[in-house]
Amino acid sequence: MKKQIVDFLKDEEGATAIEYALIAGLIAIGILSSLEGVRDAITGLFDRIVTALTPAATT
Repeated sequence: MKKQIVDFLKDEEGATAIEYALIAGLIAIGILSSLEGVRDAITGLFDRIVTALTPAATT
């Protein structure tokens, strides 16, 4: 039983998986935060397009 506990404490395989999960989480947060700026740029672009096309559509 003591050998199994010692082997369990020395096992680092799960730690690697947790590290990869943390890295993936940080990357996801970075992507989501950068998408906010992209969303604003795309919204502005479509607003300019609608503004430019509105006079053409009413004539």
